[in-house]
Amino acid sequence: MAEQIKVMIVEDDLLLSIVEEKMVSRLGYDVVCTATSGEETLRKIRDFNPHILLIDVNLAGEINGIETVEKLQNSHFGVPTIFLSGDNSTESLNYASSVDYVDFLLKPVKSNDLACSLEKAAGMELHKAQNAA
Repeated sequence: MAEQIKVMIVEDDLLLSIVEEKMVSRLGYDVVCTATSGEETLRKIRDFNPHILLIDVNLAGEINGIETVEKLQNSHFGVPTIFLSGDNSTESLNYASSVDYVDFLLKPVKSNDLACSLEKAAGMELHKAQNAA
């Protein structure tokens, strides 16, 4: 791989954020930044330009993870997204389907599940880059 795939983690639980960051790094990805709210994500994402967004659905702040991704996609800054949530209810999954995303993983996230999702997202990012060239 010529360039390491950059991941942004958005998680408002500090302990989970640390665990997720270690897991992503161990899987060979570069965690370029973290955020704890949708607002912080919107401020930071263009500066760090991640290839993959790993984002909690329920965030502290005014906007949740799904609304954050919707704002990014509406501003034509789509990035392959993996949602994390403790809630896999039908309502939550239906709500998430209002935006484009790669996977919806239930917390606590297992390393194997995260590895598969990151691989899928990285493949989408690679395909996007090849089509842009």
